[in-house]
Amino acid sequence: MIHVDTHVLVWLYAGARERFPESVADALSRATLLYSPMVRLELAFLQEVGRIAVAPAVLLEDLAGRAGLRPAEASFERVTQVAASLTWTRDPFDRLIAAHALADDLPLFSADRSMLANCAVARWA
Repeated sequence: MIHVDTHVLVWLYAGARERFPESVADALSRATLLYSPMVRLELAFLQEVGRIAVAPAVLLEDLAGRAGLRPAEASFERVTQVAASLTWTRDPFDRLIAAHALADDLPLFSADRSMLANCAVARWA
């Protein structure tokens, strides 16, 4: 199982395989993919500001069907406990997405440099 960051889901939905290192693309095609519910909120924000055109529900449902994507299930209480200890970002989306992967003790696939530099479970190779 692998947690995925918001931009990873956007790229998967768009079929932008060229954005992924080969090892990441291979892992994404073989693993069970999980997303923090915070990703749904970030997708809604991105749609509201015009950075993506597709509705979050459409994107998530499509990837659930095509890639077996499903929401992670760690409790919100547990995720916020972990998030409270993360001081490397003030971005609430990144903080809770990272905390969810940490709470589940699973890798988080992200190309975000800050995430890679500061989140112990973040991977991009």
